Amino acid sequence: MEKVSVVIITYNEEANLPRCLNSLGSFADEILVVDSNSADSTVDIAAQAGGRVILQDFLGYREQKVFAISAARNNLVLSLDADEALSDELRGSITEALRVNRHDGYYCNRRNRFMGEWIRHGGWYPDRKMRLFDRRKYLIGGINPHDSFGPAPGATTGQLSGDLLHYTDEGLHDRLIRLNNHSSVAARSYHELGKRGGLLRIITKPAARFLTKYFLKLGFLDGYRGYLIAKSDAMYVWFREVKLRALRGS
Repeated sequence: MEKVSVVIITYNEEANLPRCLNSLGSFADEILVVDSNSADSTVDIAAQAGGRVILQDFLGYREQKVFAISAARNNLVLSLDADEALSDELRGSITEALRVNRHDGYYCNRRNRFMGEWIRHGGWYPDRKMRLFDRRKYLIGGINPHDSFGPAPGATTGQLSGDLLHYTDEGLHDRLIRLNNHSSVAARSYHELGKRGGLLRIITKPAARFLTKYFLKLGFLDGYRGYLIAKSDAMYVWFREVKLRALRGS
């Protein structure tokens, strides 16, 4: 069976990391945790689970993951966030993929949890992600704080069965704090790319995000939670655009 390194970046993840590690089963030949100097017991939890820990000052979301992937001992990598866990079906599907070694990369569906419920609409499911891949044949995209893995030209990909379980926000308060922080990072990233905030963007982009999430992607079928997700997503875009305009200095 192909050897695989499970790679996780962490910062103060003592509440989430045990669930993530416990979901792995026995297929991993290496568990690598790259930690950004956590102040809690994250490092101890990783070490006690048999993980190899590297302390690395935070480089940026995308950059930290690239660093972690490059530090793995095996070319085949499963990249996870600490607040994610493998479902039983996904773990079995990964084990089979390692056995047959048919593709250079594999996608899976991610199921996101919000306020105690698994969300099924609004763009939150299936939320397709490539997480298992040959690090010699992948590309990383996205704009900080959001990353996305994809295949390099010529690489082959397959689809895994089962869901990657994402325990994203247990409450609205947690979500709003996270979105406020992420919008600051995104605004700086956009600014560095030369994008200029403006009044038209501030007015139109949040409205477009809400309409897309709630109506076009059927967020209303998730009831009250679907509305909160669409509304807070629109707030995130508004935060990002206002902060981007502020960085322009006008």
